[in-house]
Amino acid sequence: MSTRESIESVLMKFALLLSTRSTCERLKVGCIITSNDFQKVYSYGYNGNAKGFYNGCDSNEPGKCGCIHAEANALIKCSIIDAQKIIFITQSPCKMCAKMIVNSGASHVYHFSNYRSDEGLEVLSRGNIKVSQIKLET
Repeated sequence: MSTRESIESVLMKFALLLSTRSTCERLKVGCIITSNDFQKVYSYGYNGNAKGFYNGCDSNEPGKCGCIHAEANALIKCSIIDAQKIIFITQSPCKMCAKMIVNSGASHVYHFSNYRSDEGLEVLSRGNIKVSQIKLET
């Protein structure tokens, strides 16, 4: 008997697939925003330049690439107001994206791997947002 893959793992794989659309040269990140029951995808995003701009980074130096972060892109496009929404991100968020997530009213953030700083995870904790890391089997 085969085991069925969790919907959380499937959604994280979707975020990982979306990250391949990123135009950032240093770190490709994908983000999906769903309903609390995982039945609806409200929005998605990946990091890159503004729509219609050059598809590349301003700089390869960490923190100066100039790309809009995946979480910001997904939150900008999310027109649904849902205080229980769930966010899937391929990297734990930076501090500023974490602050946007707190203000968006999300209830839970799943991430695949850790960003270079834990500041974003600390912000989510202070904002009473549940955080889980998803490990995928290969």
